[in-house]
Amino acid sequence: MKEVRMVGVPEHFNLPWHLCLENGEFNAVGIDLQWTDIPEGTGKMCQMLRQGETDLAIILSEGIIKDIAAGNPTLIIQEYVASPLLWGIHVAADSPFQTIEDLQHKRIAISRLGSGSHLMAIVHAKKMNWNLEELEFVVVDTLDKAVIALQNKEADYFMWERFMTQPLVDQHVFRRIGECPTPWPSFVLVGRRDFVQQHPALVEHLVEVINATTSEFKSIPSIDRTLAERYHQKVEDINTWLSLTRWSQKQVSKVNYNKIQQQLVDLNLIDTPKQYEEIKM
Repeated sequence: MKEVRMVGVPEHFNLPWHLCLENGEFNAVGIDLQWTDIPEGTGKMCQMLRQGETDLAIILSEGIIKDIAAGNPTLIIQEYVASPLLWGIHVAADSPFQTIEDLQHKRIAISRLGSGSHLMAIVHAKKMNWNLEELEFVVVDTLDKAVIALQNKEADYFMWERFMTQPLVDQHVFRRIGECPTPWPSFVLVGRRDFVQQHPALVEHLVEVINATTSEFKSIPSIDRTLAERYHQKVEDINTWLSLTRWSQKQVSKVNYNKIQQQLVDLNLIDTPKQYEEIKM
């Protein structure tokens, strides 16, 4: 039995991994998968991959592509979620801001530099034709700390996955004033280059297990109620999310990789682009 360390965000996208763990499916192919939830998100996971603190990760496409270009020794094993991520744009419930236009020149809460919340705030600002050099970021680490930062007026708005923040909107903690979908597939499965190259058969077995589950995930009986209960969501919101979400069982296409990287280059977030063939397993 080979121990494999893996990280991902504690969100509904990753339930297939937990179901496979609970059903002993990784053990059945000789893999002792040790999963750790990382509420800080992509920036923290990039750091863990760099420092050898994890072997694999489910991570936002744009975040890891930026970090690989900056020297992170990680390979993309395959695309995990093919559909875009729908980012909600949130302010405190009692905030005076009512429209997206009100947020120009306002302070942006982000989990950390290089995180999805950071990169998508820049993508959104460019879409709005705001001056990117004037953006002001407040690092808050986690969703819970973003709540505190907005309530204490330490930051003005925060972008996070739209459905995971729905309970906070329902509770009148946040008010959502807009949405911003990523123009690319949202999540990828990645691994440290040395780990992937040393254990290709193990990685292949792991991919076969998770792909078998994601390919039939939506047809699992009562999966909407399971998701709603585990992630504290309303069933109707989960069903909307399920209708928008497509898991993938294939490698990221060269077209999508180049699209993401070019967007990051255009935003001056990547200095030295990597060729597609360099970054994939």
